Amino acid sequence: MGAKVMVLGGGGREHAIAWKLAQSAAVAEVYCVPGNPGSAAEAKVHNLALKPTDAGQVVAAAHALDIALVVIGPEAPLVAGVGDALRRAGIPVFGPNAAGAMLEGSKAHAKAFMERHGLPTARYGRFTDASAALGYLREHPLPVVVKADGLAAGKGVVVALARAEAEAAVRAFLQWGPIVIEEFLEGEEASFIAIVVDGQVLPLAGSQDHKRLRDGDRGPNTGGMGAYSPTPILDTAMSERVLREVMRPAAEGLMTDRTPYCGFLYAGLMIGPAGPKVLEFNCRLGDPETQALMMRLRSDLYTLLLTAARGDLLPKALDWDRRAALCIVLATAGYPDHPQLGDPILGLHKTQGDTVKIFHAGTTTDHDTVITAGGRVLGVTALGESLAIAQQRAYAAVADIRWPGLQYRQDIGYRGLRRA
Repeated sequence: MGAKVMVLGGGGREHAIAWKLAQSAAVAEVYCVPGNPGSAAEAKVHNLALKPTDAGQVVAAAHALDIALVVIGPEAPLVAGVGDALRRAGIPVFGPNAAGAMLEGSKAHAKAFMERHGLPTARYGRFTDASAALGYLREHPLPVVVKADGLAAGKGVVVALARAEAEAAVRAFLQWGPIVIEEFLEGEEASFIAIVVDGQVLPLAGSQDHKRLRDGDRGPNTGGMGAYSPTPILDTAMSERVLREVMRPAAEGLMTDRTPYCGFLYAGLMIGPAGPKVLEFNCRLGDPETQALMMRLRSDLYTLLLTAARGDLLPKALDWDRRAALCIVLATAGYPDHPQLGDPILGLHKTQGDTVKIFHAGTTTDHDTVITAGGRVLGVTALGESLAIAQQRAYAAVADIRWPGLQYRQDIGYRGLRRA
């Protein structure tokens, strides 16, 4: 009999994780909490209508189902301490405890951590008072970056080019709580994700997200409009430098701070003339980077994450498909501010194949019809012998899908293609 695994979360990231876990010969069943229509359609995968942030419900279900491993997908259960509750109950879990997750849960905490342990990052100030924050703005050149201190689902960031824009962001974000104001860094963004188990650091393949809503990196920030892997900006030399200057010092810093850590550690980087600098830390896989990475990963994900959860020695490296993967996020009309929900999605079943996979993010069902239920709805992901071929296949699959007001970027992967 194979193992039973539980995945917390219901987005595109969690659909991709569950899909990859189910491919392991050692796994009998995967339970998604709460999952989505896409995960429910996968072989060996079942959805459970529970709240992933409710530690009591999660622990009780894990005991009742004899779960061998819980994988925590999104940030909210991590910050809420669900991992802590599972560990106290003796259930193996992959995902950091609440103390470790504060690297994502608080921008100010993360900045202080980086400062304390000598990690390269932008200069900043933390504010709870509007007059002090506006005074700081007057003393610093534009552009500046204004961030909500707490979790904001990838949308609590404004890169302000004009002073009025910066002041408006300050006033808006202060309604939620403390804010951080940072200097603007020039360069190219990239996502460097590793499995960190206390002092051990095992890097994943490099990837690059597209945060802005519109082509050419214009428009408001989003949770991510597409991603691809590998990315030329993270070549062998740069990846080694990121490991040396960012990831290993971060893992050592957590140990110095006596913060046990077992999970993904995601460094959002700006790579400029002075080298890599950390824009932010996330304590889970990125979305939509996950979709591209899971398409390329050839190592057994279940064995890997169970090894990490037990605190055992990690492998030296992972096995990756040499092909490129590219994910295009399909979003609703009005996203990110006012997403239009409840529209039937047409053409979902026309695009399945060995090199194309549709991961569900914001979907639900209404009388067996899949409908839009979130701002980011689908992640159409393709493999290709080159990035250009992966891009071509993904956009060909996108052309089959429609609903009123569907929007997506038409330039996903453009930086990688330009470098190639």
